[in-house]
Amino acid sequence: MDKKVIGCTGGIGSGKSAIVAAFAALGIPSYDCDSRAKALYDEDAGLCRRVVDLLGDGVITPDGTLDKGAVATRVFGDRTLLAALEAIVHPAVAEDFVKWAERQPGDIVVLESAILLEKPFFDTFADYTVTVSAPEQVRIARVMRRDGLSREQVEARMASQWSDAQREAKADLTVVTDDTAPVLPVLLEIIEKLKK
Repeated sequence: MDKKVIGCTGGIGSGKSAIVAAFAALGIPSYDCDSRAKALYDEDAGLCRRVVDLLGDGVITPDGTLDKGAVATRVFGDRTLLAALEAIVHPAVAEDFVKWAERQPGDIVVLESAILLEKPFFDTFADYTVTVSAPEQVRIARVMRRDGLSREQVEARMASQWSDAQREAKADLTVVTDDTAPVLPVLLEIIEKLKK
């Protein structure tokens, strides 16, 4: 692939979407792995069939489409089954990303994934990785406000993800979104670095 890829990751409520939107405002298109994976379930009949072969007919809705909620419920808490599902879905998303990236104008694209650094499969695409972080209480408040969840529900979701420290140890750069420092100069610096 002839594009430079900025990998953007971060935990729930970190402000990752705001950073991706800022990149977009600077003319850098972004690919959201999570939303594209969900879309591919509907668009790619072969992918859907392989998921059903793995998880059974209980993940099919009456109209014949994949029930994403049933898929999530089926693999929740079962690491072996989740790994088997990821082995099916991740290559499909990666192929879709490469095709998408080649169609984009310019030399740089953003690959957004909450599990970018946790799953080496996606990490291999990134030329430069940015993890987005914010203080825990800020993150909790954001998600409670955005998703209408209780503090306990948000904390449970956070506990199931990598910690900020784990991401920061693997990323090239950490961007903090606590509303105290402007992030635009940092993003411009990353873009300039990749253009060299």
